[in-house]
Amino acid sequence: MQPASSPDQVATQPSRAAMMIVSAAAGFAVLLVVGAIGLWSWYGTTVFFEMVKSGVAACM
Repeated sequence: MQPASSPDQVATQPSRAAMMIVSAAAGFAVLLVVGAIGLWSWYGTTVFFEMVKSGVAACM
């Protein structure tokens, strides 16, 4: 007779810290998207893309 569950079959629950990290990362991603949409609507596409291009150039 085999045991009811082997160590390989036991489902582990994600830790509270891991869930908080994932939630924070998702929240940050949402803020970035909302900020990008806000800039796009406020300044228009030309200025938006120029700002993105100069931001990327500053990082390199």
